[in-house]
Amino acid sequence: MKRALLALTIVATLATPAYAVLPDEIMADPAKEARARDLSRELRCMVCQNQSIDDSEAPLARDLRLLVRERIAAGDTDAQVIDFLVARYGEFVLLKPRLNSHTWLLWFLTPLAFSVGGIALWRQARRRARTSTERDEALSNLTPDEEARINQLIATEPVSEK
Repeated sequence: MKRALLALTIVATLATPAYAVLPDEIMADPAKEARARDLSRELRCMVCQNQSIDDSEAPLARDLRLLVRERIAAGDTDAQVIDFLVARYGEFVLLKPRLNSHTWLLWFLTPLAFSVGGIALWRQARRRARTSTERDEALSNLTPDEEARINQLIATEPVSEK
């Protein structure tokens, strides 16, 4: 019974999302709070770096969440809030960077690498198939004396023991 209760507790803990938003941060207007939460999920914690500020418990993430809520309370649109934070902290604050001249390599390097790798694999497969075909053709053009000699060499080849 204790094991079942422990397992249920672990599953319940893992199944519920962990949000770092504290009760004193939550806005009174549910629509504005929803906007703030959506924006917080798009912004990177500068301390944790692989978490959004919505998930991070770092003090800087809390400051950013409060800043987002201040800007929303002041009447800024989502784009204005994002632009303000990018101007202040740089593109790195965005979990999904924008496509511009500074980030084109970030966006296109992976598809380019996969394409180059795919082409290399395709060329290697063609080369291997061509070599196999040439070998088969070379073996099919043997004279009867050459075939007998090959069979004799195969039969007398010592067996290596492992």
